[in-house]
Amino acid sequence: MVNRAALRKTCQHSAMKHPKHSKAPPTPSVLAVPSYHRILVKHGLIEKTLSIPDAYKVFLRVGADPEVEKLRRKVERGSKIKHVPALYLATAMALQGMTKQELEALKGRIEKKRV
Repeated sequence: MVNRAALRKTCQHSAMKHPKHSKAPPTPSVLAVPSYHRILVKHGLIEKTLSIPDAYKVFLRVGADPEVEKLRRKVERGSKIKHVPALYLATAMALQGMTKQELEALKGRIEKKRV
């Protein structure tokens, strides 16, 4: 004979609902600023208040700099930096690999081109 009380018993684990943990979305201020702007600010090449179109022009000049191009070629393809799209990744990693002196020299070269 089968115990009917045991058959009616539901599995306790499936009855429990697990809370879903979701990451909070990035703050709107982070989303409003393009990654190339954040990259340049992080490395001290522009001021945070520089307009987005001007920052993009600077980013293009930085990417065209011969020293940055050399470093960009050496960057490993598979490595990633959080919150940086692939389009800007090589330049961002090249800047990360530069010393403070190299960054200052780059800043000087960029400012000369701007004038």
